[in-house]
Amino acid sequence: MAADNHKAVSSKSSDRADVPRFTPAQWMVLLAAFLGWMFDGLEMGIFPLVARPALQEMQAAAGVLDEQFVQMWMGKITALFLLGAAIGGLVFGWLGDKVGRVRAMTLSIIFYSGFTGLAYFAQQPWHLGGFRFLAALGMGGEWSLGVALVMECWPSKNRPLMAGLIGAASNLGYAMIALIGINFAITRESWRWVMLVGAAPALLTLFITLFVPESERWKESMKKGPSQPLREIFGASLRRNTLLAICFSSVALIVTWGIVQWIPLWADQMTHGKQPKVKAYIQLASSLGAVLGSLVAPLLGKRFGRRPVYFCLCLVSFLACSFLFRAFQSYSLAFLLTVAVVGMCTASFYGWLPQYLPELFPTRVRATGQGLAYNFGRILAAVGAWQMGSLMAFFDKSYAKAGATIVLVYFIGMALIWFAPETKDKPLPE
Repeated sequence: MAADNHKAVSSKSSDRADVPRFTPAQWMVLLAAFLGWMFDGLEMGIFPLVARPALQEMQAAAGVLDEQFVQMWMGKITALFLLGAAIGGLVFGWLGDKVGRVRAMTLSIIFYSGFTGLAYFAQQPWHLGGFRFLAALGMGGEWSLGVALVMECWPSKNRPLMAGLIGAASNLGYAMIALIGINFAITRESWRWVMLVGAAPALLTLFITLFVPESERWKESMKKGPSQPLREIFGASLRRNTLLAICFSSVALIVTWGIVQWIPLWADQMTHGKQPKVKAYIQLASSLGAVLGSLVAPLLGKRFGRRPVYFCLCLVSFLACSFLFRAFQSYSLAFLLTVAVVGMCTASFYGWLPQYLPELFPTRVRATGQGLAYNFGRILAAVGAWQMGSLMAFFDKSYAKAGATIVLVYFIGMALIWFAPETKDKPLPE
């Protein structure tokens, strides 16, 4: 077994100051988590590019030509995706605490790659929604498992960089699918082939099975007896941390899924659908900015502390988003550059969260706690997405008005962060 050949990855040795070099096992763990989350980002980036042409093809087949049809189904399918990711984060996180991070991560990747590829065969909007829901189960689970595995295997001094790399990985995947959109015209006739690209990450599971060792911290925790993850994270000692972690993650996710994910559609609306590649350019600019933000945020957290940095991330994200949604009425280069800044600010949380959330939960329940906290915000975002048609009607079908209102959620994060524990320079709880 690969796990038995890499005993160097242990709870005792990983934090020793005298370790002269990193082990092959640690690099394998990082590579698996990075690729898993990168492909996860690629999968998430597929739908914003294919949604409009796919739904237009389906409504044309039904003899319907109505923009509200596209907005309605875009909202419902996005809601199903978010709900699936929330459920998957909890289920696969629980599974990771029960049977191990590696086994659960392998299964999560099979889920998200397989069902994304099967969306090639969708004929009705509800088919597309069903496949997105099932794929999202794996996407929601992969994050918490990869983060737990990496943070448990690498030394404390390297964890800020590891958090940044994990946060950047999904945005790199987002950039990759955007490049495909730029160089491959995604139309009513071609969108299905893009879904097949989403099946490729299934090959990653073979690498994980053969070469990635299990977390020694998790193995040690299992020797103390079976855990009850759900009961423990809502028990007296962890309930406060769990609820606060849910709030911090929700603030970031609500903005991402309630605002940022809709910017490509807003740009498409600005150009009246006459520049199909605009959506891909928007997605590329946003994701490249997000890579930088994800890398920088945990390094700032290491230097200045988790709480002050989260407060500042909320503040700059609010300012950047407010400027974007209030200053532009047409697509331009300035708009594109501002989107890159918004991507950098709003995605910086995805470098901060993998740094902070593991520090709130002990090893035996870490994957469950992280998975629930990180993905719970998707449920709140799903409610808004399901009612997207009504929501857009309330805002006169203006993405800008909706975005300028939703961004106010950052004030909740700025207030609540001061009630959370400061974990700077503290080891992971056992």
